[in-house]
Amino acid sequence: MPELKRLHADHAPAVLAFELANRAYFASSVPDRGDAFFDRFTARFDALLAEQEAGVCAFHVLVAEDGSVLGRFNLMDIEDRTADLGYRVAQRVAGRGVATATVRELCRLAAAQYGLRTLRAATALRNAASQKVLTKSGFVPVGPADPAHLSGEPGTWYQRDLALRPDPAKVQGDRLREEDDHR
Repeated sequence: MPELKRLHADHAPAVLAFELANRAYFASSVPDRGDAFFDRFTARFDALLAEQEAGVCAFHVLVAEDGSVLGRFNLMDIEDRTADLGYRVAQRVAGRGVATATVRELCRLAAAQYGLRTLRAATALRNAASQKVLTKSGFVPVGPADPAHLSGEPGTWYQRDLALRPDPAKVQGDRLREEDDHR
């Protein structure tokens, strides 16, 4: 069973392998990170760990039983109990509900472990899969995203108020239990 883990130094080789193996797949829906990202991966990875240590961000990886990374799920720019959510999943698990389930889990962690009240996520207009993940995870569109935030692409900001909106999966389960109780 895959496990969501907080990013640590030992994840570096698996994260690099994940990014390299999925580079073309990611570029089909989000702007490519470019060769410089891979050329300076170690320095960038170390910078992420420093940001996390400073409490500015909280980075997570979804790790398969074999130790490979299936996805990255990040809480960035944490301030005033709000953070920006970013995520990407491996092509081999895309379309199987992995991103939705993990975003829901990260929403739970964001509130319970990090004390966050609001999460925001920007997605490019061409990234229909990400929009679907966000809406299935309780996010609602709140307005256009500045193209500069999405490497020049037009997009939309989504938001989920963690204190006000329960997990959609829990609500559905509660509804089913209520229906069973009334039969």
